[in-house]
Amino acid sequence: MANKDFKRIDLLTGLEDSRSRLFVDPGTARIADLSNVRLLHCGVDTVRQLYRGLIRPEVMALFEKPGVMVEFAGEFWHAGRVGRDSGYQYKLQNADLGFILLIKNFNAKLDQIGPHLKIEVSPHAIDALSPERLQERMDYYAAAVMTHRERNQCAVHLALDLQGWTPPADLTARMHCRARANRDISGIKEIQWTMEAATYGRGQSFLFGSAGGVQLGIYNKTIQARSQDKLDYWESVWRRRDSFDSADPDNYDPTQDVWRVELRYHHSIVQQFASGSIDAKTGQALETDSYAAFSAHLDGLWRYGLGQFKLLARPGYFEPIWTLIRDDIRVDVPVDSLVDETEYKRYYKTSRGFSGKNVELFLGNFVSLLARERVGAKTAFDRLKEWECWPVIRDHYASKDMTERDLYKHIKNLLQERHVRWGRAV
Repeated sequence: MANKDFKRIDLLTGLEDSRSRLFVDPGTARIADLSNVRLLHCGVDTVRQLYRGLIRPEVMALFEKPGVMVEFAGEFWHAGRVGRDSGYQYKLQNADLGFILLIKNFNAKLDQIGPHLKIEVSPHAIDALSPERLQERMDYYAAAVMTHRERNQCAVHLALDLQGWTPPADLTARMHCRARANRDISGIKEIQWTMEAATYGRGQSFLFGSAGGVQLGIYNKTIQARSQDKLDYWESVWRRRDSFDSADPDNYDPTQDVWRVELRYHHSIVQQFASGSIDAKTGQALETDSYAAFSAHLDGLWRYGLGQFKLLARPGYFEPIWTLIRDDIRVDVPVDSLVDETEYKRYYKTSRGFSGKNVELFLGNFVSLLARERVGAKTAFDRLKEWECWPVIRDHYASKDMTERDLYKHIKNLLQERHVRWGRAV
């Protein structure tokens, strides 16, 4: 059964009003007044554009002495190595410009065309450039890194900043989502602007979902920004962009903490939307591969994410704050939104046909080899997620309503079965 919303009632007339901040539970008559909630800004917090190509030899020469400043594409960059967890070996970083270029994929050969480049863009660069200008800049850097360049989809993080609301103590219990992975982390120490690493505390940060799919993060943005000495920048954004409350345009209160609700879409999920969504008039699939081309559909991603992660007031009914931020928010990008002209749907490439059978055959053989080498389930699963074909495997099992946690348990059970049946003979 689909979840329902509380009724939004006009305080003066008592009639339903889709823009009212007064919510009434039709079953219990509970009243929720959200008139003090201030919606400050909803925008793109992170862009990651991926590319395939052949790395130019002169680019690899930039990393002969890691940790030094180098000149590249008319700018100065800090060149260095990066950890294996990133999937890449080297990086060129210019924090002033707001770009990080991750170069040379660990799982592809240097002398072959492959997914050798990911460009990460920081919030201030996204804010300063239109999607078209930003795409031109990324494509320019990509052409300087590699030949045979082609775009290989993008990933985006969408972030809403608001005041006058704090997460309830039982947020984790009342947050319903298909993904079972969730974290409630305490005591803030460090958090990168890519939001891949966070150390937080006492209900200051919540994380739902997996990094390789759709994630929902809810955290205290004031604390995070202050810890990185970025509070001045974000206050300038909130004072300039707090436009959702037209009756009170200057509604940022510097004496109150700002909370952030952030949706993070892995590039494989954006690709599923690009392949499965269609223009409502023409029936044509989106088939986009760049941030600029997909930017008109960010409102669609925002609404989808708040449908995947559901904060419920009681069984069957959304918490009023969830209705408010789903219906009243538009992602702030300087393009015309196509949300009302598009039918959004994710396309699972391996949901049917021979390719799904191949995935299951591979997994069976993979587990047999693991059992022979006495490799544990956790190590095996971590290695599997590092593999370039992991998105295909994950999507296949997602189409069978299996989460990553379900898949891990499946591998663990298969390993246990082989150990019990075959013992040391494997």
